[in-house]
Amino acid sequence: MRRLTYADTNELRGQYGQTVLLFLTDRCPVGCAHCSVDSRADSPMVTDYELFEELVMGITAAPLPLVGISGGEPFVERRALPLAVDRFRGAGKDVVVYTSGYWASGRRVQPWIADVLRKTSTVFLSTDSFHQGRVSMERFRRAAGHIADAGCHIVSQVLDEPRSLAFVRTVFGEMFGAGWERHADLVPTKPLPHGRGKDVFQITKRHVLAAFGPCMAASAPTIRYDGLVIGCCNEAMIMGAGPEQLRRRVRSRADLEAALESFRTAPLLRTIATVPLAEVGRLPGFTPLDDQRYESICQACWRAHDLMAADPRAAAVIAGVGARA
Repeated sequence: MRRLTYADTNELRGQYGQTVLLFLTDRCPVGCAHCSVDSRADSPMVTDYELFEELVMGITAAPLPLVGISGGEPFVERRALPLAVDRFRGAGKDVVVYTSGYWASGRRVQPWIADVLRKTSTVFLSTDSFHQGRVSMERFRRAAGHIADAGCHIVSQVLDEPRSLAFVRTVFGEMFGAGWERHADLVPTKPLPHGRGKDVFQITKRHVLAAFGPCMAASAPTIRYDGLVIGCCNEAMIMGAGPEQLRRRVRSRADLEAALESFRTAPLLRTIATVPLAEVGRLPGFTPLDDQRYESICQACWRAHDLMAADPRAAAVIAGVGARA
């Protein structure tokens, strides 16, 4: 089992059709005011285990070297998380789990959590001033220790706040010494105006189309625990925004295989994942893309899908480009 660094995971995510994200649950006990997927302590979680097992078996059978598991908070799923991690590892896949570390409430970790960690390549352990209302700095420190004891590589994605970044550097320095960068990555992040985050972060800057390069998120579909499959891993899409062309509803492993194949071969999605959007904007049928500015690459992508749906010429042109991407 490989211990993947942040650079390793990004390299795999950048290879079209090589990774998927399993969105394991909507539920999260932390309740951060800036949550980009609006997860709450009473949000839905896995109840249809027949469907969930079909999804897990479909992912297990797919030729994917890496599976990410997120939410919500994956560790609220006492049954679903171990089931998924065990199956993926049994199939030789690397597993990356995203967590707040809320589960590190004491000096000892529950045996089932320790087992999950031992089978996990990398844990993305996040914190910031919003998390710290429910996940104290000491709890984060304990979670990092449990993860390190299991042999996982740690990636800490932290909102770009000087105090939070300094705290994580201190924790990693105490755990691993002066060369802590060999065992952990610290990644400052930008605020996301999705979910409850839209009420916290006001993103007013808009960008010309030429500001956007290829979109890494378009390379990795998201599979929700409830059978919704999305062509990328954008948080707003997970919550229901965006074009219907990027959604599939599945009920079986065969349905999932077909959905993943449809996204893998989708010419516009493949093109956006591999070339800058400005090149798409120069194609017949897509030139209106360059007429406005966008808050994010996602807005531009969604508009490109709307243009393709409305103009048969655009669909024909992108089919040829996507085949070469």
